[in-house]
Amino acid sequence: MKRGIDHLVLAVRDLDTAIDAYRKFGFTTTPRALHPWGTANSLVQMQGNFLELLEIAEPEKIQPAGPGGFSFGAFNRDFLEKREGFSMLVFESDDARRDQQEFADKGLTTYAPFDFSRQAKLPDSSTATVAFSLAFVTDERMPDAAFFVCQQHAPEYFWKPDFQRHANGARRVSEVVMVADRPETLTEHFAKLQGQESVLAIDDGLSVETALGRVTILTPDRFGERFPSEPHQPPEQSPHLAGFQIEVPELKKIETALSQGSVPARRAEQALQISADDAFGVAIEFVGSTP
Repeated sequence: MKRGIDHLVLAVRDLDTAIDAYRKFGFTTTPRALHPWGTANSLVQMQGNFLELLEIAEPEKIQPAGPGGFSFGAFNRDFLEKREGFSMLVFESDDARRDQQEFADKGLTTYAPFDFSRQAKLPDSSTATVAFSLAFVTDERMPDAAFFVCQQHAPEYFWKPDFQRHANGARRVSEVVMVADRPETLTEHFAKLQGQESVLAIDDGLSVETALGRVTILTPDRFGERFPSEPHQPPEQSPHLAGFQIEVPELKKIETALSQGSVPARRAEQALQISADDAFGVAIEFVGSTP
């Protein structure tokens, strides 16, 4: 069963600074929201998926994972003790409990589903309750990356056209890029997440097609060829989430937005790239598309 890319968790140490930067990248961001377990976020909503900028706002509220449970707050706190960057990849779900059971039956490392709700501030400054069910998956080979599915229970209060309009024309996350010394060793993991037919071997990597976007896993050398502005990845670093691609109507629009924000960018064939050094530890690529 293919599950589309729902959102990316981008862990940052200062949420306000990250919000300001993403606005300079040409994105519209939602108002800050606070989770009861100590994290705070701001979102970049697009057409069907989104980015989640996340900080540890109240560290005293972070709880450790209990038996059979997963702690979202503790994972991101521990991640940020090492570096800022792309900490978690999230797939869409219409039934998180069914998905958790399916993942467990396939032998993936899973945890008890987690339900929560929070107040969301709408574009007109009113508030509404949004609710979610999550089912997490981890792999001991990837301690710096976690995966989960997200089921929305009140999507009509979550998705708002005013938040989905961006100066840079962003439409959706079209690709997630991972780095691994041996991408082929992750074939089974992604086959169990997305279905065997979704995983394809490519030169120096893997390509995983989802219902919305794709996941590409590259060797460090191949990643360096594609993103030559990025620093060399140390060989001891575990497989990790390293970048993402955003689809825009035309590159001219994003060029204008980045120029207005004084954001350095690099032309790479038919794409524009922002270095991880300028984007809180994650490489960003923009590609044009046909409406």
